[in-house]
Amino acid sequence: KQNILKNCPYIYLILLYLNISIGLTNQRFYYKMRIVIKFEVNMNYSKQRETILNTLKENVVHPTAEYLYDVLKEENSSISLATLYRNLNQLAEHGIIKKIDGLESSSHYDHNTHEHYHFICDECKKVYDISADVAPDLVKKAQEETGFTINGYDIVFHGICKNCKK
Repeated sequence: KQNILKNCPYIYLILLYLNISIGLTNQRFYYKMRIVIKFEVNMNYSKQRETILNTLKENVVHPTAEYLYDVLKEENSSISLATLYRNLNQLAEHGIIKKIDGLESSSHYDHNTHEHYHFICDECKKVYDISADVAPDLVKKAQEETGFTINGYDIVFHGICKNCKK
């Protein structure tokens, strides 16, 4: 059986989108989500994991675990910091979210697993997505020039964002 999420890690996010756009009942949505997580990713469904994913999706600032923890606490969530870290790491290992290391001392998390680059503002420290379309064949060209096999990459630009330039 081919693992669908290895080829398309957005199935969970598509289900989230479908839940919003066509108004699936919670019971049907949870059932579909359990199928995706349990059978395609070999992860058990949990309400906590769903809450963490929803919170990450709603905070598209590439948050750290500590930032997400603060947001969850404001929402009166009972999720502990250890549970949050464990779930974020499991979700990243299964390709449902992306763990970004090297931006600061703490890892950041991104719900967008499409091919893209990052821009970090040196002033406000915000992290922005930059479409991979700005350099569409970058990986292919790098492989051809070096003979390396590139399995993954993180390209980060640094500078001043347009908001801080004002």
